[in-house]
Amino acid sequence: MADDQPLLEVENLTTKFSTDNGTLTAVDGVDFSVNTGETVCIVGESGSGKTVATESITKIINTPPGEIEGTVRYKGRDLLSLPESELRQIRGNEIAHIFQNPQEAMNHCYTVGWQITEALQIHQDVSDDEARAKAVDLMDRVGIANASSRFDDYPHEFSGGQKQRVMIAMALVGDPDLLIADEPTTALDVTVQAQILRLLDDLQEEFEMGVLFVTHDLGVVAEIADRIVVMYAGKVMERGDVLDIFDHPGHPYTQQLLECLPEFGGTGGGIPGTLPDPHDPPDGCRFAPRCEYAEEACRTGEQPEEIEVAPGQEVSCVHYGPGGNPSIVRSEGLGPGDDTGTVDGDSEVGPADD
Repeated sequence: MADDQPLLEVENLTTKFSTDNGTLTAVDGVDFSVNTGETVCIVGESGSGKTVATESITKIINTPPGEIEGTVRYKGRDLLSLPESELRQIRGNEIAHIFQNPQEAMNHCYTVGWQITEALQIHQDVSDDEARAKAVDLMDRVGIANASSRFDDYPHEFSGGQKQRVMIAMALVGDPDLLIADEPTTALDVTVQAQILRLLDDLQEEFEMGVLFVTHDLGVVAEIADRIVVMYAGKVMERGDVLDIFDHPGHPYTQQLLECLPEFGGTGGGIPGTLPDPHDPPDGCRFAPRCEYAEEACRTGEQPEEIEVAPGQEVSCVHYGPGGNPSIVRSEGLGPGDDTGTVDGDSEVGPADD
C-alpha cells in the first residue's frame, strides 16, 4: 500500500433493504476514509445509517434482504468485489469489529476463554495449548485481572465493562490493521467508559491500527477523534478535523447536535422533530424539514454537494454553494471566527441504537 493511500477508502456506498413496505435506503451514496493510525468517528442520531455503513464495509449484512453498492477499498483492494472466501480471510482478521452490545454478542453457553480461542483458531493455525496461551495473554492485555483463572469463567460471571474488554480481546486475535468499533461504550457508566476509551487508545498505538468509531455521544467524539463524519438520514452532512468541527460547525444539523450539549449552553435534550422515513426521504437536503434556516432551494433536487468551507472541512448545504449566503447558517456563538472551544463530557445526542 502506498504511503499516501488511505488504509480504507469508501466511495458512493449505498445499502438498501427490501421490506414489505418497499425499498429502504439506509445508506445513500456515502464517502469516507480512514488512514493508518487515525481515529475517524461517524456520528449522528439513531437511524442515521452509521451502523449499516460500517457493517457494509465487510459485508456482514445479510444479502438479501440487503443490497450493497459502491466501492470499499482496503489497502487498495475493493472488498465488495471479492469472493466470500477471500473476504472471510480479511474479515475478523485484518479488519475487526467490536459490536455495541457485548451481552448479546457473546454466547452464554460457552466460557469466555473458549470463545476467544475459537476466534483465534478460525484465523490462525495454532494448537489448543498455543491458542489458550495467546487468549490468556490477550485477556491480560485488555486489563482483565487474573486472566488465567478467569479463562474458564462464563460471560454471566463478568461485569459489563469486563465483557466489553473480552469483546476487544476477541477483536484483536488477528492483530488487525483496522478496528471498527460500534458504540463500544454504550450502557457503561462514566468511569468504565473512560477506562475503555483509554484502553482502545493504548491498543491503537500498540497495534498501529486505524479506527472507525461509531457513536452518538459527542463527549466521546471530542475525546478520541482525529476526524469526524456527520451522518443524517443516510447522507453525510459534514466532515472535517475534530477541532474545526467542534469550534466552527458548518452544517445546521451539526450545530443542533452541539447545541444539545450543556457545554454549548444547551439543555442536554434532543433536536425537535424526527428523522425522515427511509422508504420515502424528502427532496433536497434530508435535514431541511427540521432546519430553521431551510429555504425553497433546500427542499428541491438532490442532497447539496459538499462544499469546502475550510481546509479539510466540507459541508453539504445550499447556503455554502453558488449564490448562497453562508452567514445565514453561521449563527452567533457557533460560526467560524468564534472561539467556542472544544467539548468534553458525557452528553448524548440521541438513543444508542442505530
